[in-house]
Amino acid sequence: MLFAAHSGLRFLVLVGGLFVVLYAAVGFFGKREYSGAMARLASVFAGLLHLQLLVGFALLFTQPFYTAIIGHLFMMLAAAAVAQFTTSVVKRRPQEAKTYGPHLVGGILALAFVAGGILAIGRGVLESTM
Repeated sequence: MLFAAHSGLRFLVLVGGLFVVLYAAVGFFGKREYSGAMARLASVFAGLLHLQLLVGFALLFTQPFYTAIIGHLFMMLAAAAVAQFTTSVVKRRPQEAKTYGPHLVGGILALAFVAGGILAIGRGVLESTM
């Protein structure tokens, strides 16, 4: 059951990351004023990554261990760290200094780490595990 939840939640994480990147790209390249919707969207993405990490850690302690998990674990930790760092940095800026750039770069990096983590265990990014 945990494995199915972890596998299914992956798609929510990918969709959330894609929304962050697309929304940030439209704001950045359209030179729009920073909106609270971007902050909320980035927070949801970071939250989904953290939830995915919690389920993954539960799996780590309940399933047999294999060496490919180490690469998967570190890539996913990096993805969550990048997403959280981006959100935290932008949040601390004064309103007039907030931009879409960090979200765009952070979202792309986080998605790259997620994809790398999935590939580290020998699965396709959009491949079903059920």
